[in-house]
Amino acid sequence: MFHDQLVASTTPDRNALLATPIIQSALSGRVTRDQYIAFLEQAYHHVRHTVPLLMICAARLPERLEWLRRAAVDYIEEEIGHDEWILRDLAACGVDAEAVRRSAPGMATDVMVGYAFDTVQRRNPLGFFGMAHVLEGTSVALATKAAVALQTALGLSDAAFTYLTSHGELDIDHTATFAQLMNRLEDENDRADVIRSAKTFFRLYGDIFRSIA
Repeated sequence: MFHDQLVASTTPDRNALLATPIIQSALSGRVTRDQYIAFLEQAYHHVRHTVPLLMICAARLPERLEWLRRAAVDYIEEEIGHDEWILRDLAACGVDAEAVRRSAPGMATDVMVGYAFDTVQRRNPLGFFGMAHVLEGTSVALATKAAVALQTALGLSDAAFTYLTSHGELDIDHTATFAQLMNRLEDENDRADVIRSAKTFFRLYGDIFRSIA
């Protein structure tokens, strides 16, 4: 099954991301309040592009992948508003959320978002699913666990962790659906492009965490 191949092919890349020092620190509750806020700020600056990226991806998929276009449309409906969750979490941390909305992303975040748009517009739009494999798979592995550790260490309210806790739970369902969709991909070039994209996004997403540290 292709999803198993995707996971196996990107396991070293995934392990390199998870070994990033700030991620390991987050899991043990050793991240500062400022680092958590910096994570949320950069998360806002890439999550707000998820729906536009999905729209472009869905529009550019070929007719032979109409079944995947329909799935992308459903995914759009589920993703709308997640960037606002992050702004609410920032407000609960005492941050001016509107200032974050108006701010510019960090360089690492800007590069990842730029690569994502280039992928869906100039390369194979299926590359979006390589990014989805990285972001949602990482969320399932880390989000809820990190939220518990961080909340205990930082003493923040539940209202400051809705993005992590809700995303971790949602992405468990998403990853099961994602696996089913990927297993329907038959074209070897499409499969190779998804793997190549995922490997790149593991590196780019890791760069965001390294920039925060």
